[in-house]
Amino acid sequence: MTKSTKKIVKLPKGYVPSEDEKFMNPKQQEYFRQKLLTWKDEIAAETRNVVAYLQGESVSHPDPSDTATANADRRMELRTKDRLRKLTNQIDKALKRLEDGTYGYCQETGDPIRLKRLDARPIAKLSIEAQEMHERGERLKAG
Repeated sequence: MTKSTKKIVKLPKGYVPSEDEKFMNPKQQEYFRQKLLTWKDEIAAETRNVVAYLQGESVSHPDPSDTATANADRRMELRTKDRLRKLTNQIDKALKRLEDGTYGYCQETGDPIRLKRLDARPIAKLSIEAQEMHERGERLKAG
């Protein structure tokens, strides 16, 4: 379905996806779309706060230890900003998967990802089982 022909779905107040429904039906898709967009808005606000902090923070202080502390704080804020940027990118990819109909399905197995997992981590691309296999593989490479 193209964006112009896509039906607008209004969610009932307090709607939460249920295992009793058809997986990734229009209501579930709208629920996760709204959840992702809300999260993205929250991250944008947090990013604006970080940027405002960085712009207002003076890097030079009379006391060298104050300067060192300010520089450490600045590095931490920059890492936070980068983490938020990466998270926003993952949210955008999840929204794209919603549009193309692949959202909610494991990218390795093609099986549906459990609704509880998606609710807790709406950017999830792998089922818990596939994620655990992936992490075990990473530990074996590192070890």
